Order: sequence, then C-alpha cells, then structure tokens
Amino acid sequence: MTQVSEEMANKFATEKETPYERWVKSEGLDIIPAHYVPNLRHVALKPWASRGGKAVFINHEASRHSNDAYVCEIPPGGKLAPRKQMFEEMILVLGGRGSTKIWNESGKNITFEWKAGAIFAIPLNCHHQHFNGSGQEPARFIGMTFAPQVMNMYGNLDFVFNCPFEFTDRFNGEPDYFSTKGEQKGFLLQTNYVADAVNLPLISAKERGAGGGHIRFNMARGSLASHISQFPVGTYKKGHRHGPGAHVIVLSGEGYSLMWPEGGEPTRYDWEPGTLIVPPNLWFHQHFNTGPTPARYLALKYASPRNAQGVPMSWISSRVGGYQIDYADESNAVRDMFAAGLARHGLKSAMEPAYEAELPTLPPKPGAKPVVAAAI
Repeated sequence: MTQVSEEMANKFATEKETPYERWVKSEGLDIIPAHYVPNLRHVALKPWASRGGKAVFINHEASRHSNDAYVCEIPPGGKLAPRKQMFEEMILVLGGRGSTKIWNESGKNITFEWKAGAIFAIPLNCHHQHFNGSGQEPARFIGMTFAPQVMNMYGNLDFVFNCPFEFTDRFNGEPDYFSTKGEQKGFLLQTNYVADAVNLPLISAKERGAGGGHIRFNMARGSLASHISQFPVGTYKKGHRHGPGAHVIVLSGEGYSLMWPEGGEPTRYDWEPGTLIVPPNLWFHQHFNTGPTPARYLALKYASPRNAQGVPMSWISSRVGGYQIDYADESNAVRDMFAAGLARHGLKSAMEPAYEAELPTLPPKPGAKPVVAAAI
C-alpha cells in the first residue's frame, strides 16, 4: 500500500481510528488485516462474550470503511445471543448444521434449518438468533455486513442495535421466506436462501472467459452484492478489478489467484476450499484453476462500479475503458505460470478455444498501452 512520511501521517493520526474499529475492540475481538486467509475453517477465534460464541473479524484498510466480514463459531449444543442490527448481513455456513430464528417487533417469526454450504441473508433490523444443531461438533460461518458504513455514519450503537423501526417490506413473517424458491432475472436470482452453494446450477457467462458459469444474488430485498462463479478444468478467468470489499471464498477446486495494483507486480495466492481472498480497492486480480475438478467460488461484496447501462465495469474490456483485461492483452508470463501449475497435476491448458473465440469480439486496440500484469 502507498506509504507517506511519519510527519505527514501524524497530522492525520486522530482521524485514523473509526467508530467501527472502536466497536470491534469493545467486543474484545481482533481484526485480521488480511487480503488472504489460507482456510477460514481453521482460522483462530477468540471468545465473543456478548454473543456467546467465538469470532474474529477479517477486513483490510479499505474494506473496514465499506463492508466487513467475520468468522463465528457456535459451540456444540450452543446458541448465540439474540441480536438485531441496522445493517445488512449475508452468511455462508462453513461447517456444521443448525437453525436460525428471525422475528420482528410485531412478533412475527420464522425458524429455518441450515448446514454447510448454505447461504442466506438476515433481513434488515430483524431480531435473529443462531442455534447449533449438533451436540458434538461446533458450527462455523462467515458473515459479510455493511456494519462499517453504518457505524461510521451514525456513530451511535444504541441506534444501530436497538432501533424499533420495522422494514415490513423486507420481512413480515412470510412462512416461506427461507424456502429455496426464487425468481431468475438474467444473471440475478432473487431468493432468500440457497441450500447448497457448491452444487447450485449456474448460467453460462462467456463474457468472463473460458466457458465459466455465473449467478448473482439479491437476498432479503437488500443491497449487498454477491455472486457465484465456476470455471472448468484447465481454464482461468480474465483479469479484472473493481471496488473494495469483495470477499472471495473458494467453495471447490484447487488453484491460485494473482493480485496486483495498477503498475505493480503480481503476487500469487494459492487456494483450496475454504480460502478467502479480498482484493484491495481497484487492484487487478485473476483466478486460475490448476486442479483436476471444476473450481467454484462465492464473492460477497460491496457494489461494483457500473457503466450507464448498468453493466459492471469489471465485465467490460479495458480497451474501451472498462476494468477487464482481455486474454489477448495479458502477459505471456501469465500463461507460462498457468502451464506450470497444471503440469504438477499432469494436466494441460484448455484455454486455446477461449483465446480463439475472443479474437472476433475484441474491440480495436487503443493507442495507449493496456494495463497488464507485466511480470510475475
């Protein structure tokens, strides 16, 4: 990250810590300032006294101003304390099984069950409580929220956690609220519950390259952004960038990602199911499947910049001002590293059809040199 002199930094020292960071400290929890966590299932947790479980927050300097993530564990046979909050939250269950009860100020309530691989959202400002369904094993999940924005904006914890207002347009006790039903609109699936993120059917997304699948979610009528992407054996995604706070969680497969700031050198991060990668604001990143099975990840994120038509800039070629690098413009070193990674599994690249299919659709190359990963 960009550094300045201590003299200059000291002039802004009193503005560095935010209400959000002070709240995390008051809860007795740590913030891991990481762009990469090798496995969320094994990351160390500390007791979370106010909720009755264990937890750790994971967010770096940009995401702790936009959206955050935390890993939480419910002890065997245990439950977390009830809570409600004036910020949205999406949850991926990492391990175990259990149930969640949701209710509003009017007493309308619903309880649903979940297990590893489930995704759901907490309706805004609703009371909720999580229960572990096993008496022998802990249950662990990762939650992504808008807490930093809300806490930094209002600075009043009583308002954030105790406001009586009911968003009945988001939740009003509907008995099928957390069923697996949903309405598909293009890439967007409007639903409140996904039972099995690893095996959820996807839609072809040729724009992201290499014959991958894709699906986007709108849950609990909220504004949090999320999607699942999958790419076949021997392939990789196009490099791209977007705004801060994308928490990319590997659901299946084996491979690596490259991340680099504009004009910087790429860093490699190997991944497996359970790995978390959080690209910093406007850093380029690229995901590679070097394993013998399809690779799939879930991205829980803040909203991405879009063009006037509503298309994410990360889906638009850098040749026309977007944030995605065409295969034709990437460094040869990208392909060499990928071939070496595949060779360790006795595999070969399946990318030639993707390279060829891209050529007729490429926008004219501008006079300026495109931004690429110049070296690895």
